[in-house]
Amino acid sequence: MSALQPPSPAGCRTYPLWHVWTGRRQPASSLSKYRYLDSRRSKSDRLLANSATLTCLPVVSNAVPVMVTSMSFLGFENKTFVVLGVANRRSVAFAIGRVLEQEGARVIYAVRDAAVRDSVRPLLGEAPILTCNVESEAEMEALAGELARISTPLHGLVHSIAFANFREGVQPFHLTRSADFLQAVNISCFSLVALVKQLKPLFAPTASVVTISISTTRLAAENYGYMAPVKAALDSTVVFLAKSLSADTQIRVNAVGAGLLKTSASAGIPGYVDAYLYAERVIPRRRALATDEVANVAAFLLSERSSGVNGQTIVTDAGMSMNFFDREIVRKVVGG
Repeated sequence: MSALQPPSPAGCRTYPLWHVWTGRRQPASSLSKYRYLDSRRSKSDRLLANSATLTCLPVVSNAVPVMVTSMSFLGFENKTFVVLGVANRRSVAFAIGRVLEQEGARVIYAVRDAAVRDSVRPLLGEAPILTCNVESEAEMEALAGELARISTPLHGLVHSIAFANFREGVQPFHLTRSADFLQAVNISCFSLVALVKQLKPLFAPTASVVTISISTTRLAAENYGYMAPVKAALDSTVVFLAKSLSADTQIRVNAVGAGLLKTSASAGIPGYVDAYLYAERVIPRRRALATDEVANVAAFLLSERSSGVNGQTIVTDAGMSMNFFDREIVRKVVGG
C-alpha cells in the first residue's frame, strides 16, 4: 500500500488517516494518509469515517488511490496581509495578526514609529515590522514603497488604529475643540482612505480591507466623547470606499463593530471601566466580549469565505445591544 501513496503537496492539510482494509473497525490514528475507493461503487457505498473510528471496506483489485487533502477553511496559506495598529499584547490588531498567522498567512505589521516597533518586537517574533505615522502622507507613501519591495501581492489590510485627545478629560460634546476632533477623524477614519489609495496597486484582485469600528454610534455615551461621531464617519467611509473600489476592482471593504473590550487603548478613556462592567452585565451570557472573538470575525472578513460581504459593519458585541432592558437590570435600576 505504501508504494501507492504520493507525497502530500505543499500548503495542503491531510485529513484523518485511513485505507481500505477488511471489514474491521480500527482507530483512525493507525491508518494511512490515503483512502482507496472502489471506482465501481456508488457514493453511498464508499468509505465513511469519523474522528474516532471507521468501518473499512474490502480491498478490491481496481481500487483507485485518492489523496485527501484540503486547504484550511479560511484559505490563508501563501497569502500576505498587512496589519496596522499593534501597540501591545492587548491590541485588537495583535489578536488579528495572531489568528492570521495561526491559519498559515504571512503577516507584515506596521506600527506608528520606531519606539513602538522596538516594544512590540518580542511579541511579533520574526515577522516584518514597518513604521508608518498615518498623519504623514509621506510616510504612507514610503510604507507602500517598502511593501512593494518586500511582498506583493497583498491579500488584505487590517486598519485597527484610532486616537482621541482625552488628556484634559472628556468635555461635553458641544465643547469639543476643532483641532482635537479633526485629528481624531484624520487618524481614526481618513487614514483608511489614504492607506487604501497608496496600497491599491499592490492589492490582489480579490483583496479584503477590514477596519475596526464600534458596535453602535447611536448611543450617546458621555465618556466616549467625540469618538462615536468619528466612528460613525468610519462606518460611512467603509460604504463609500467599497463602492469606489468596485468601479475597477473586486476589493472588498468591511468593518467589525466591536463591543466593549479590555484593551490598553480603551483603558485611557475616562469612565471606561464602569461602562465595561455594565456591558458585562448586559451581555446575555454575563461574560464580556473577548478580543479574540473580534479577531475571529475580522479574519473571516479577510478571507474569501466572506466574498458576499461588502460595505458592511458587522456588529460583534455578544448580544449586548439586544439586551439593555434585561429584566434583572431594570429591576435593580427601579428598585423592584
